[in-house]
Amino acid sequence: MPAVNDDQRPGKLWGIGLGPGDSELMTVKAARVISTADVVAYHCARHGNSIARSVAEPYLREDQTEERLMYPVTTETTDHPGGYQGALDDFYAESAERLAVHLRAGRDVVLLAEGDPLFYSSYMHMHKRLSPHFDAEIVPGVTSVSAASAATGVPLVEGDETLTVVPGTASTEELLFRFRSADAIVVMKLGRTFERVREALREAGRLDEAFYVERASTTVERVLPAAEVNPAEVPYFSILVVPGRRNNPRFEPEPVPGELVVVGLGPGHDSWTTPEVRAELATATDLVGYTTYLKRVTPRPGQRVHASDNRVESERAEFALDLARRGARVAVVSSGDPGVFAMAAAVTEVAAEPQWHDVRVRVVPGITAATAVAAAVGAPLGHDFAVISLSDRLKPWSVIERRIRAALAADLVIAIYNPGSASRSWQVGALKHTLLQTVSSDRVVVLGRDVGGPEQSLTTTTVAGLDPEVVDMRTLLIIGSSATRAVSRAGGPLVFTPRRHTPTEEPEQVSAEQPLEPSLGGSNL
Repeated sequence: MPAVNDDQRPGKLWGIGLGPGDSELMTVKAARVISTADVVAYHCARHGNSIARSVAEPYLREDQTEERLMYPVTTETTDHPGGYQGALDDFYAESAERLAVHLRAGRDVVLLAEGDPLFYSSYMHMHKRLSPHFDAEIVPGVTSVSAASAATGVPLVEGDETLTVVPGTASTEELLFRFRSADAIVVMKLGRTFERVREALREAGRLDEAFYVERASTTVERVLPAAEVNPAEVPYFSILVVPGRRNNPRFEPEPVPGELVVVGLGPGHDSWTTPEVRAELATATDLVGYTTYLKRVTPRPGQRVHASDNRVESERAEFALDLARRGARVAVVSSGDPGVFAMAAAVTEVAAEPQWHDVRVRVVPGITAATAVAAAVGAPLGHDFAVISLSDRLKPWSVIERRIRAALAADLVIAIYNPGSASRSWQVGALKHTLLQTVSSDRVVVLGRDVGGPEQSLTTTTVAGLDPEVVDMRTLLIIGSSATRAVSRAGGPLVFTPRRHTPTEEPEQVSAEQPLEPSLGGSNL
């Protein structure tokens, strides 16, 4: 963009938020700046009319210069070599240059924007092009979200409810994901997208909660249940509002009998808790689980929390089933995935007993530690693998021995859960001794501790380099197969097991009768 003449003070660019449509909903500052500006610019369609100008009209002067920035046609084909996006990019570049001419000449330019200039507004395209070269100031405006919410007369969000704003132009998959995971929802950019958006709300089970608001705050404002709207009559300046369920009069929860759902929080980081699990936690009346895992959950007001020791799984399951039988919606909380060495097995085992047959039980999966550790280093689980727990609290050590020998004989990658604890300190040493007897000492071994948590550490070593003393209950081990490789790279190290089986992957011969080293001791406690 050409430089400004040093002899001329450049003008100032103003991004003026006009609010949702009612001229009286503009800010005092917006009205003042519009009335004193040299140039008033606004976007418009090919017909030349501009909603933005009509909102600002009470504050315009007759002697002001007006710049109409006319969009390319959006509903027809274009012969632009870059397609419609190319035509649009050229339009913004040309429009910016038109305004720059005034600014270089020392004239202050007001660019009008419906709602707020930085909220789904065309102003931002001018701002990005002009603000590096000229002084620019933004006057925020009342958004259509606020106006539409006011039109419904229903509180949009309260307390810890969250608000999700989605453009109707998003893909159906994205809409469904947002609709299913959000508390309160606002959908903008409707018009031709309305029917597809409404169908996504229906599929997500939220349509009956939705308000349709058309031309909010204007004299022709309309508010209807979203299900009753004729899609052929929906203008671009309309919006769908789904208030949070705490206050939404259109939300009528179906009577739900008591039920128990077992959920997995993932290995450690909050972002690894799935939206489905979050939704179950939000609707539960009671949270049941091991104290450490429940500390990762923030209960909402009114939720009852029942924490217990980690060694009373059957008792915890019975307690949760009893709550559900008496009408509670119970979430039993596990770390990782509840079906992998966790509470899903304990709950379903107890629920299979005759006295609990009338209680509904569901399991909602989560990311498990094995896949989290594997992802952190690459793809060591890229081929067949086994998952084995070293804990002998619920099964005898002889069974663990037999399964490890079988997995080694089959040349499987092995993910080792529960390798050790304060009261179980010898098993990893026994495992290493057996590995040294049966596989190559340079076999790849990965140690992932607290993966996804604040104390995450990752170590890639070998069987020979494995130090049992650094392994605790928060560590997961991955023992590679003969094909697993650890590669040092400038872009970061990677561990992987090729998906294709080749003759070079033939397993070492491991005797099915060969025991793990018994002299290292054992305990069935």
